[in-house]
Amino acid sequence: MLKTIPMPRLFTTEYRTLSQIRGPLVFVERIADVAYNEIVEIEGPDGDVRLGQVLDVDQQHCMVRIFIGTSGLDLQRTRVRFTGDVARLGVSLSMLGRALNGAGVPIDGGPPITPEQMLDINGLPINPSMRAQPSEFIQTGVSAIDGLNTLTRGQKLPIFSGAGLPANELAAQVASHASVTGGNGSEPFAVVFAAIGITQRETSFFMDQFRASDSMDRTLLFINRADDPSIERILTPRTALTAAEYLAFTHNRHVLVILTDMTNYCEALREIAAASEEVPGRRGYPGYMYSDLSSLYERSGRIRGKSGSVTQLIILTMPDDDITHPIPDLTGYITEGQIVLNRDLHRKGIYPPIDVLPSLSRLMNEGIGKNKTRADHRSVADQLYALYAEGRDLRRLVAIIGEAALSTEDRRVLEFANRFEGTFVGQGTASREIAQTLDAAWDLLSPMPPDLLKRIPREFIEQYHK
Repeated sequence: MLKTIPMPRLFTTEYRTLSQIRGPLVFVERIADVAYNEIVEIEGPDGDVRLGQVLDVDQQHCMVRIFIGTSGLDLQRTRVRFTGDVARLGVSLSMLGRALNGAGVPIDGGPPITPEQMLDINGLPINPSMRAQPSEFIQTGVSAIDGLNTLTRGQKLPIFSGAGLPANELAAQVASHASVTGGNGSEPFAVVFAAIGITQRETSFFMDQFRASDSMDRTLLFINRADDPSIERILTPRTALTAAEYLAFTHNRHVLVILTDMTNYCEALREIAAASEEVPGRRGYPGYMYSDLSSLYERSGRIRGKSGSVTQLIILTMPDDDITHPIPDLTGYITEGQIVLNRDLHRKGIYPPIDVLPSLSRLMNEGIGKNKTRADHRSVADQLYALYAEGRDLRRLVAIIGEAALSTEDRRVLEFANRFEGTFVGQGTASREIAQTLDAAWDLLSPMPPDLLKRIPREFIEQYHK
């Protein structure tokens, strides 16, 4: 759980100079020797002590956000003490298999975590000269990702969803089936799953899914519910990433961090900014949201000399399915690609409803290079994209001139697009290994005449075409 380690001071001063209590914020006057991000102890009139964090400070004033809300506090009897330290999370290898709240407190009925280290939840920046290029393949078990938009160790890859689309189901499926491949097959792997601002129904869904799978012993859950304080929503991704960094760079594990839903995080950020009376930016979100999101997303990566890695799969809901909204827009600038869920595919009953055409993984070539998956992977992916894009164009043409006006070749491509959506993308909840994904691709390509497979070298056509 979150703790502080007080730094040595010549004396400790207790302040009772509160000027305002506004939402989750407390304003303290006539302060001295206070630092930005410092952790604060707030003692209410009933003697209850809660923690807060300094958000803004100058020579005489500071603004403190309270982690569990300001209910019960008043201006006259509330006492404020500054600890001289930042927020820290107690981390241990025994955290795996546990469910914690956004502040790192167990909520699964198990014993408290006995920490091996106390780490700053804001993390430590990785020296750019010590960063290793993300490489190697993470198998999610989802063909539309593994085959066409490959996730690579050390990458940050968002999933753009919409209201009502099964993003949470996809997140739980990936968390249950993801694995690392290559090497001697014994590389340690872990999943850190952070659910931000979810409902009680969603909480029950995630808990049941992970308990029913055989991957719980390698999974660490951070659950922040919708009725928890908005401040805890700000903490949740930071505590999750702190635990992931510890597992990756202290215990040399490949860690996949799944953050869902970052839209709820950004809404909490806007709420706090409005309570602070900050000048709003686009659509009311704070102007510093880009740098705030960067401080989270850039905590993925690999470090030279260390075998572990931190990979992020970030799920966010696009308001009104608008990909130009500030949240997906800024996320797309920071991250290395995107996976887009499609509402029309969802209406057709296709799961997962991943639209592969606007989806992209900029580090795919790093993950599927020589001897990392299979030699035909790149050319097969290019051919699937080309034929599916042509099939989508033909659907629009059929709406105008009718299918009877198409040539035999065009009808083959149109049929390919339908089968591609129904069997390759729409794989259901089953997990596919990368070899099974590529075999499924060849099953789709085999009815096509070899002359149409212009993006695949002849040697692969002779080997795999049936």
